[in-house]
Amino acid sequence: MNLGAKVVKHRHIIFIVSLLLLIPSLIGYKVTRINYDMLTYLPSTMDTMKGQNVLMKEFGKGGFSIVVLENMKSDDVTQLKADYSRIDGVEEVLNLEDVLDPTVPKSMLPDQVAQNLSNKDASMMVVFFSNSTSDDKTLKAVEQMRKVSDKHAYISGLSPLVEDLKNICEQEEVKYVTVAVLLSLLAMMLLLDSYIAPVLFMVSIGMAILYNMGSNIFLGEISYITKAIAAVLQLGVTMDYSIFLWHSYMEKLDSGLKEDDAMAEAIDATLVSVTGSSATTIAGFLALCFMTYTMGRDLGIVMAKGVVFGVIASVTILPVLLLKFNKLVQKTRHRSLIPDMTKVAHGLTGRYGIYIAIFCVLIGPAIYGYNHQNIVYDFTKMLSSGQNSLPAEKMQFLTANNKLSEDFGINTSYIVMADSKLSALKGKEMSDEIKKVDGVESVLGIDSIVGTSIPRSMIPSSIKSGLMSDKHQMIVINSKYKVSTNACNRQIDNVKAITHKYDKSATVIGEAPATKDLIKLTDKDFKVVNWISIGLVFLIILAVLKSVSLPFILVIAIEFAIYVNMGISGFTGLELPFIVPVCISTIQLGSTVDYAILMSTRYKTERMLGLDKRDAVSTAAAASIPSIIVSALGFFTATIGVAIYSNIGIISTLCTMMARGAIISMLTVILILPSFLMAFDNLICHTTGGLRDVYEHRQNKGTHAKGSAI
Repeated sequence: MNLGAKVVKHRHIIFIVSLLLLIPSLIGYKVTRINYDMLTYLPSTMDTMKGQNVLMKEFGKGGFSIVVLENMKSDDVTQLKADYSRIDGVEEVLNLEDVLDPTVPKSMLPDQVAQNLSNKDASMMVVFFSNSTSDDKTLKAVEQMRKVSDKHAYISGLSPLVEDLKNICEQEEVKYVTVAVLLSLLAMMLLLDSYIAPVLFMVSIGMAILYNMGSNIFLGEISYITKAIAAVLQLGVTMDYSIFLWHSYMEKLDSGLKEDDAMAEAIDATLVSVTGSSATTIAGFLALCFMTYTMGRDLGIVMAKGVVFGVIASVTILPVLLLKFNKLVQKTRHRSLIPDMTKVAHGLTGRYGIYIAIFCVLIGPAIYGYNHQNIVYDFTKMLSSGQNSLPAEKMQFLTANNKLSEDFGINTSYIVMADSKLSALKGKEMSDEIKKVDGVESVLGIDSIVGTSIPRSMIPSSIKSGLMSDKHQMIVINSKYKVSTNACNRQIDNVKAITHKYDKSATVIGEAPATKDLIKLTDKDFKVVNWISIGLVFLIILAVLKSVSLPFILVIAIEFAIYVNMGISGFTGLELPFIVPVCISTIQLGSTVDYAILMSTRYKTERMLGLDKRDAVSTAAAASIPSIIVSALGFFTATIGVAIYSNIGIISTLCTMMARGAIISMLTVILILPSFLMAFDNLICHTTGGLRDVYEHRQNKGTHAKGSAI
């Protein structure tokens, strides 16, 4: 008994089991932790991550925030410090007003340090957390700090950014899925020949999405980007499988088969059809797993699982639903809005030279724009860029960061972890040399504060314990340069050179150094993942079509669409968060190369049946274009609503690029691919299994006929 017959026979059991599986899936979805800190995906072998571990292990400190206090009385500042210190998750509060206390000899605090840490209108307080930047305990501590702070205290840093991001995501994520479902539902109702079938598609896909998201519990945690777009992306890329089953089922019914027999045959036919289609999509997602920046692996695994769940749901859950509501489905059938494409296809093949010329004209600008993208690594920019801007009340971290910049000229802070055995003299020389580096506003460390006049043994423990352990000392560097800028990266290189001159084991840690490492890492990752995804898709096309030439033609067509999509951003100056280009290059290739495979498979079939090249290409285009339009618009509607609605720049930008990419790939396959098939028909026939024998037979037959005539 084939799969289709088994599904039809046991459909009641399948329906009950599929409903019961929603329970553990929902539990798994709820308890899977969400990681909002993009820096934690850096390899643990990097110096910045090693230094972060030292900070945690020896100082009991993870993340830290600088609190700007404006126009606050000393008593209020002291009270605020006490309030912060009592919060669970706060390890230590270094009140810089205390450092200026009269009980501490002023000789311990050089004028330059005092001027950089306090002015007539504002002062700073450094709060160290007992856990990492994005740890749940740290985020709760930030939330509590905001509750006990008055309007004159501004909490800056990466942890407040993560807390704001978490709150926004939790408010928006359900709305993302709602918008995507409603728009996709509307599109499918209009483009397909039924009003009820698309509703059943959504139920089936929705269950597959919940299974996928629930199974993430085995990963421990997923990134907020993965959580935000996984459902929308799974909806967009697996909608095709439901459409394949629907068309196949309707064809079987229209041919006169009974409901159960028609569905059994439709399931088997769909499974064969979607195997190659899903393989390319899975390959695109799995290519992300080769990134050394492990957020790619996070998204890749989740989405590859999502495609598998989508395929399973399309041949099990959806058939059960269609059979269960068959009478209602049949009553609500209607004519599709997509007209017959025979004339369009004939026109495309008749003017194929024009479209090849368009390809040749556009490829140059596309490559130029592709190579001149505006990539950003600053997390603040990644959140605020895109279609919309975040409201001020949801971006408290940004207000605080701006205050830190306005009052003290500080745009980022990072830490040097140096050997505690470094002498006070050497430590002072190192700090003084760091102060001279362009853009360094202040240096806060034992030796920069105290100097060499007072022995370390006489330094108050309130200062010493916060900055020195048995093995390492901590030196905080405040910079006027913003994270990820060339100036900031040069500054970090100079600081590293200075510290290594005095202590070869010293490490520089924090958001700015980690972001600098991220820039170098993702540039390499992008190239590796891009070639791996192309290689995997190439091999799948080779296996499916049994052709040497068609994989080149199809990959070139879709890569052209990708270059046009990315190139538009290069010309418009749209700021692309660093993770977007690598995601788009793999997702667009893996999910839209199916359009090209669909048309090429039909072309090959028609050529093998004996049609000449124009008739074969025209027939293939006419048959494929409606399916391609439905598939592309399904992907487009699933993502464009989120792109317009989302207030988070990175989510909005990613969905904008995916939506645009689906349309560009659709137009490329409809306009350019038939022209390629026409132009390279002779090459394709000679290099494609099965087609080669038919072509040679026809050539020999033609030669024989010509000889007979003579």
